[in-house]
Amino acid sequence: MIWLNIAILTLVTVQRLVELNIAQRNTKRLLARGAYEAGSGHYWVIVVFHAAWLIGLWVLARDNPVNWVWLFIFLAIEAMRGWVVAALGERWTTRIIVLPGEPLVARGPYRYLRHPNYIVVALEIFVLPMVFGMLWYALAGTLINAAILYWRIRVEEETFREAAPPSG
Repeated sequence: MIWLNIAILTLVTVQRLVELNIAQRNTKRLLARGAYEAGSGHYWVIVVFHAAWLIGLWVLARDNPVNWVWLFIFLAIEAMRGWVVAALGERWTTRIIVLPGEPLVARGPYRYLRHPNYIVVALEIFVLPMVFGMLWYALAGTLINAAILYWRIRVEEETFREAAPPSG
């Protein structure tokens, strides 16, 4: 069933490329509205990790049998991703972009969670390799991603704390 593996990986790859395009477009729009980027020093680490993770799946998962339960879990996670992106709308980007004077988004999953996008990403990093029965790859990716997210969330929290509009 190599065709199924190729189809799954192609769809995920296309999704990521489309998301990068949307993120770049949104970033340009936000910057044009007076926003600024913060914490860009770690962005390249995120890009390299995600590219390497996906390339690794292309190399290592092509011939593996597909686990349908994990595939359906992955599809549910992708629905959550759609909810996150829809909630952020034009403010969704892969970078830390601050729009001065604007409050943080508090709709959709952001009503319940501080960082739902990072939860989705962490789940994806673990679950997609599991679709192909690659527990070791899922665990290694999850550990690396956890370190990157720890760094990213600290930078983001500090940035938004400093940029928060005055309350009351």
